Amino acid sequence: MLGANTMWGLMAPVAKLVLAGGIVTPLLLTDFRIIGAAVLFWTTSVFTAKEKVAPLDLLLLAGAAMLGILFNQGCYIFGVGMTSPGEASIITTTMPLWVMVLAAVVLGEPITLKKAGGVALGAAGALLLVLSGKSVSQSGSNHVLGDLLVLTAQLSYALYLTFYRNFIKKYSVVTLMKWMFTFAAIAITPFSLAEWKAVLWTRISALEWGGVAFVVCCATFLAYICIMIGQKHLRPTLVGMYNYVQPVVASVVGVTLGLDAFTPAKCMAVLFIFCGVYLVTISKSATKAVK
Repeated sequence: MLGANTMWGLMAPVAKLVLAGGIVTPLLLTDFRIIGAAVLFWTTSVFTAKEKVAPLDLLLLAGAAMLGILFNQGCYIFGVGMTSPGEASIITTTMPLWVMVLAAVVLGEPITLKKAGGVALGAAGALLLVLSGKSVSQSGSNHVLGDLLVLTAQLSYALYLTFYRNFIKKYSVVTLMKWMFTFAAIAITPFSLAEWKAVLWTRISALEWGGVAFVVCCATFLAYICIMIGQKHLRPTLVGMYNYVQPVVASVVGVTLGLDAFTPAKCMAVLFIFCGVYLVTISKSATKAVK
C-alpha cells in the first residue's frame, strides 16, 4: 500500500508536467492509463498461470472496474477541471472516512477509538498539508458540480474497497486487473474518440512521452499490482488510510524540485498523517487476522 500510494503521489507532479504542454488532455491521459494498463496486464498474463473466470464473476469484475477504475478516475479528472485543485485535494481526504463507515455498515468492521482517532488525525494532517500550500481560491468553471464529482470519485473507490474485499481473493492479481482494465477501457473509449482524432501526435515531446510512460507503467500497472496485494491482506479502513501518503509524497517532490518549501506547518502535517496511519494499523480490528 505504501508503494502504490508513493507512486500515485509521484504521479501528481509528473502528470502536471505532461498536461502543461497542452497537447495531452486529462481525458487522453486517462485513456493512456486505462488502455495501456490493460495491454500490460494481458501481456503479463501470457507468462502466468491461466485462470478461467466464471461468467458471473466477469459481471462482478465489470462492476469492480466501474467503481474502482472508471468512475474513480473519470469523476476525479472532470471534477478537478471544474473546481480548484485545492478544493479537490481537500475533498480527497474524505475517502478513508467513507471507507471506515462503509466497512462498519457492510462488513461489520468495528469502529474503535484508535481507528476513529487515526482517521481524524490523518485527515487533519492532510488538510493542514493542503491548506499550508497554495491558495484554494483558484478559479473553476463550476465549483459545486466539480466538488460533487470529486466527492463521487472518493465514494466510488470507497464502495469498491468495501464490496469487493472478499471477492478479489478468488483470483490472481493479474487475472483481476486484466479484466477490470479491459472493461474500463471498453467503457471509456466511446467518450474519448474525438480526443484521439484531435490530438497532434507529432507535437508531443520526448519528455512528455516519458511522463506518460511513468504514469502508465509505474503509477498504474505497478501501483495497481501493489494495491491489489495490499487489499487482499489488509482491512478496508487501513487500505484507505494510506491515501494520506499521496499529499506527503507530492509535497516532498515539490520541495526537492524547488517548487515548494517545508514549513513548520507541513512538518506537523506529515507527523499527523503518519501517526494517524500508525493508530489505525495498531487498532484492534486491524491487528486481527484477515480471513
